[in-house]
Amino acid sequence: MWPSLIKKAKEGGLNTIETYVFWNAHEPQPRQYDFSGNLDLVKFIKTIQKEGLYAVLRIGPYVCAEWNYGGFPVWLHNMPNMEFRTNNTAYMNEMQTFTTLIVEKMKHANLFASQGGPIILAQIENEYGNIMSAYGEDGKEYVKWCAQLAESYKIGVPWIMCQQSNAPDPMINTCNGWYCDQFKPNSKNKPKMWTENWTGWFKNWGGQIPHRTAQDVAFAVARFYQFGGTFQNYYMYHGGTNFGRTSGGPYITTSYDYDAPLDEFGNLNQPKWGHLKQLHEVLKSMEEVLTHGTSNNTHYGNMMTATAYRYNGKSVCFLGNANATSDATIMFQSTQYTVPAWSVSILKDCTTEVYNTAKVNVQTSIMAMKDDEADNKDDEPTSLNWQWMHEPHVQMKDGQVLGSVSTKAPKLMDQKVVTNDTSDYLWYITSVDISKNDPIWSNDIKLRVKTHGHVLHVFVNGGQAGYQYAQHGKYSFTYEAKIKLKQGKNEISLLSGTVGLPNYGAHFGNVSVGVCGPVHLVAVKNNTEVVKDITNNVWSYKVGLNGEIVKQYSPDNKKGWNSNALPSDRVFVWYKTIFKSPKGTDPVVVDLRGLGKGQAWVNGNNIGRYWTSYLADENDCISTCDYRGTYHPKKCITKCGRPSQRWYHIPRSFLRNDDQNTLVLFEEFGGHPYDVKLATVTVDKICANAYEGHVLELACSEDRVISDIKFASFGVPKGECGSFEKGQCESPTALSVLRRRCLGKQGCSVEVSERMLGPSGCRVPQNRLAVEAVCDITTNK
Repeated sequence: MWPSLIKKAKEGGLNTIETYVFWNAHEPQPRQYDFSGNLDLVKFIKTIQKEGLYAVLRIGPYVCAEWNYGGFPVWLHNMPNMEFRTNNTAYMNEMQTFTTLIVEKMKHANLFASQGGPIILAQIENEYGNIMSAYGEDGKEYVKWCAQLAESYKIGVPWIMCQQSNAPDPMINTCNGWYCDQFKPNSKNKPKMWTENWTGWFKNWGGQIPHRTAQDVAFAVARFYQFGGTFQNYYMYHGGTNFGRTSGGPYITTSYDYDAPLDEFGNLNQPKWGHLKQLHEVLKSMEEVLTHGTSNNTHYGNMMTATAYRYNGKSVCFLGNANATSDATIMFQSTQYTVPAWSVSILKDCTTEVYNTAKVNVQTSIMAMKDDEADNKDDEPTSLNWQWMHEPHVQMKDGQVLGSVSTKAPKLMDQKVVTNDTSDYLWYITSVDISKNDPIWSNDIKLRVKTHGHVLHVFVNGGQAGYQYAQHGKYSFTYEAKIKLKQGKNEISLLSGTVGLPNYGAHFGNVSVGVCGPVHLVAVKNNTEVVKDITNNVWSYKVGLNGEIVKQYSPDNKKGWNSNALPSDRVFVWYKTIFKSPKGTDPVVVDLRGLGKGQAWVNGNNIGRYWTSYLADENDCISTCDYRGTYHPKKCITKCGRPSQRWYHIPRSFLRNDDQNTLVLFEEFGGHPYDVKLATVTVDKICANAYEGHVLELACSEDRVISDIKFASFGVPKGECGSFEKGQCESPTALSVLRRRCLGKQGCSVEVSERMLGPSGCRVPQNRLAVEAVCDITTNK
C-alpha cells in the first residue's frame, strides 16, 4: 500500500512524510534484525523519495504510538540491571547500538538530505519531557547524553526532540498536541515546529469511536502558521491497522484509523482530506512571504486577532477568531470582514479571502461496507463453510505437565519475563494435594487470584471454572469463584492473556503483567475464612497456545479439522473457512460479528486481535458535532452501545490470486462464526454544501459511478447530509446541471456560481450549493 498512500498524501498537498522506527519490529531478538518486507525501512524512504517528497525520520527509539511496549523489544526489559530511558548504562548501550544501526543504514543508502536524499530531519527520544521529572537528575543527564549521541552521527540535517523544553542546543524542541499555535521553542534561533498535530484520537476496546472535525484541524493548522509556525506534521495522516499483536495500550484496538485524512483502509476521509488539501495549496502559495517576511499582530479583543506578513512588496494576512461561540465582524485595512467563531480567514494580498477554516467546500463521503454478493446478485452465493478444532486446555495428566514447559519456579513470575512477548498467552500450572484432614477441605471452596492480566482463564482438574477480564481502565483485578476440588491431587491451570503491553508513562516498562498473586484457596468455616496460600507453590510455565505452536493458522496445516457439529459459544475453539477474494479494487474487510474475542489470520497473515463482544458504553454519543471549541477525545464520539471494532482490514496483498483464501480464527471467549462475512469498503453516498466562488469536486470510489443526484439546491439550502431542504430561494436549473455533468461518471467538477448553476434570486453575500448523490457499481463490472 506504500506507493498508493504516499501518492494520495502528495495529492493532498503534503511535501513530507514522517515515520517512526519500531525497535521491537526490527530487532525482535538481540542482534537478530529484520528489515524484510514491510519492515524494509530503506525501501520505504526511497518510495517517499521516488514520489518527490521529503522525509522525517523519528528514530526514538522509544516511539509510544499506542504500539506494543512503546516500540521497545521485551528482551530489553529482561536484561540485567536494565532501566529504560534514564542515565542507565545497560539501556544507553542498547539504545546506542540500535540507533547507530539505523543511522548507518540511512547513510549507506545516501538517504539524508546532506547526501542528496529525502531525510530533512531526524528525531532522538520522544516526548520525554512529559515524564522526565520522574527520573530526577538522571533524567536530565540522559537528555544531554541523547543530544550528544545524536550530534556524534554528523548526519548533516537537524535533530529534533519533541515535547522537550530543555532540549540542549543544537537540538530543536518541538510541540505535540491538538493545538500548538502558542508554543515557543526554547531559543529564538530555533524554528517553531509541530511534530504531531493529532487529527483525531485512537480507539480502545470498550470505547466509543472518537472524531475530530475537518474544520477544527484546519483551524489549528491555520492558527499555527498565523503565529509563526514553520513546519507541522499530522499525526496521523494515515493511521492504518495494528496487524498481528502490535497494538499497545493496553486495550488499543486493531484499527488505528485515528480519524485521519486517509482512513484505515487508505480511502480519502472526506471532507477532512479535501478541506486540508485546499488549505495546503493556499499556504504553499504564500510560502515565501510566510518564511521570510515580518509579521505584525492587531488584537481586536474577544479573542480576535489579525496578523499581517509582509515581504518584498507582497503581503499575506490571517484573521483569527478563537472565540468558540461568537462570530466577529471587524474593520481591517478599511474593509469589513466577518470571521465565523473558531475559525481563521486567510487573505491573499491582505484583501481577498481565499480560505476560511470553517467553510468546507469539498464533498463529505459516506462510506459503506458492501457485501460482495450485494453487487453481484447473479453470482454464486458467498456463504462460508466452516471447520473447527479445539484448543487443548487440559494441562496435566497423572501429575505431569503436558507439552513443553518453558520454566518452573516456586513463585509467580511476570508474564513478559517468561514469554519474551512471543505470545499473548502464558499458562501458570500447579497442583495441590488436599486430604480430608486439610483445614481447607470443604464443599464450599473458592479460588481467589490477583492478576495484572489483562484476561484470566481458570481451569481446575481439566474443567473450566470461569474467566474474567479487566475493565474501565483498571488492568489489575481479583478473580474469585467457587471451584470443586477432590481429595488427593488437584490440577490448577491459569491462562493469563495480555491485550497489548503498556506504551506510555514514566517507568512503563516496569509495569508487571500476568498473575502476580496472591493465589488463595478459600473456605468459610464458622463464619471465618480459612485460607490456603498456594502463591509459592512450584509453578510450571508454558508459553502460548498449542495452536500457535503448531501454526494452526497456516493454510498448509490441514490435519485435525472437523467439519461436523460446529460448536458455538464455547471457549478455546479454532475456526477455519475458505473464501473468494471480493471483486474490484476497493479495500477488503471481514465482519466478525457474532464472535467474542481472539485473533484472526488470512492466508497465514495475522490481521490482528478481535474483540467483537466488547461493547462501548451507551452514553455520550452525538449525531452531530460542533467544530467550535477546544477538542478532546470525548467531544465527538459515535457507536455507543456497539462493538468498539466489528470490521477488520484484509489488505489485498494478503489475498491469493486463485481465490482459495484461508481465514482462521481463534475464539477465546465463546461465540459463533455464522455471521462472519467478507465485504469491501466504498463510497456509498456523497454530500456537499459548498460556498459560491469555489469549484466543487465530487467523486465515487474507483469502481463506482454517480448513479443518482438525490438533491441539489443552489441558493440558501437548509439542513445537513441526508436531510437537506430547499431554502426560500434557489436556482431552478441547479439540479439539471448537476445531473448533466455528473451522472454516469466516477467523478465530476462543478463551478459553484450563478454563471454555471443559474441565478438563485437570493439576496445574500454568498449562495451555497447543497448536493446529495449516490454512488453505485459500474454496469460493466
